[in-house]
Amino acid sequence: MKALIQRVSQAKVSAGGSVTGEIGRGLLVLAGFRGEDTPKELEWMVEKLTGLRIFPDDDGNMNRSVEDISGQILVVSQFTLHADTRKGKRPSFIRAADPETANILYRLFIQKIKDKSIPVAEGVFGAHMDVALVNDGPVTILIDSPLENSKK
Repeated sequence: MKALIQRVSQAKVSAGGSVTGEIGRGLLVLAGFRGEDTPKELEWMVEKLTGLRIFPDDDGNMNRSVEDISGQILVVSQFTLHADTRKGKRPSFIRAADPETANILYRLFIQKIKDKSIPVAEGVFGAHMDVALVNDGPVTILIDSPLENSKK
């Protein structure tokens, strides 16, 4: 699994002209799944991103997590995070999970965040979406699950 996270002061996602998810201060998480991903990778990712200390403390140092600030998370599926651009001009997405598997992993990932009592908003899996955000910082971090790291 790969997750591109952005610290935001606000973010929203729309599909078909309707807002499907909207948050205030927190994290926008673009989540890409592989066919080999298991609940173990999802649990690792949830622990990593909810505990990642990237919000400022009273001294302005990045020392607080989304949990610490009672923030929110907006999750948007993003299979293109697994694009392989090493050859040619057209990206290959062969490492991305097939849509059925990815949807199952997406739903499970969102549930695991909700299980931590963090408010979660979401996009529409498989839909063309418009994502709007105010990146706070800016702070943008790419996180690879241990499975992903072990393949390098």
